[in-house]
Amino acid sequence: MGRRVVRILAASAVLGLGLSACGSSDTYQAPVTTGDRGTKGDTVFSSGGLFNNSKSASSEGVVAVNAFLWRATLDTLAFMPLASADPFGGVIISDWYAPPETPDERFKVNVYILGRALRADGVKVSVFRQNRDTAGRWNDAAVGPEVGTEFENAVLTRARDLRLRATTAKE
Repeated sequence: MGRRVVRILAASAVLGLGLSACGSSDTYQAPVTTGDRGTKGDTVFSSGGLFNNSKSASSEGVVAVNAFLWRATLDTLAFMPLASADPFGGVIISDWYAPPETPDERFKVNVYILGRALRADGVKVSVFRQNRDTAGRWNDAAVGPEVGTEFENAVLTRARDLRLRATTAKE
C-alpha cells in the first residue's frame, strides 16, 4: 500500500511541476509587509519583541524563509488545494486532496520551511492519508516516511531549478 501512495503522490507532484513549468519564468519575491509594527518592546510580536533576533531595524519586514524553497513548495503542491500559507513562518498546509483515480483515499500535506538557506535540511514535509470506509467515514491510514522524503526531494529539485534560472537570468 505504501508504494501505491508514493506513486500516486509522485505522479501528482510531477503533474504539478509540469504545469508550473508553463508559468512565468520570473523569480519569486515573497511578500513583505510594511507599516507600523508597534514600538520597541510593545508586544512579543512587535519589531523589538521576543521573536525579533535582528540587531537593527533595517531587517524589519524581511521574510524569514528561503524564497526558492517557498516558491518550489507552492509549485510542487499546485495540484492540491491550500488550507493556509504563511510566508513569514514558513508553513504551508494543504487541504485534503482525493486523486481522481482513488476517490476513497485522500491526502493532506504540511510543509515547514526551516530557514533562509537553500539546503537539503531546509524543508520538512509531513504527509497524512485517510481512507473512506463503507459507512462514508474517513479513517486515518499509515503513510511511510519515504512519502515525505519524496515530496522533500521534489521541492528541493524545483528550488534548485528556480535558483539556477534566477542566476542565469542575471548574467
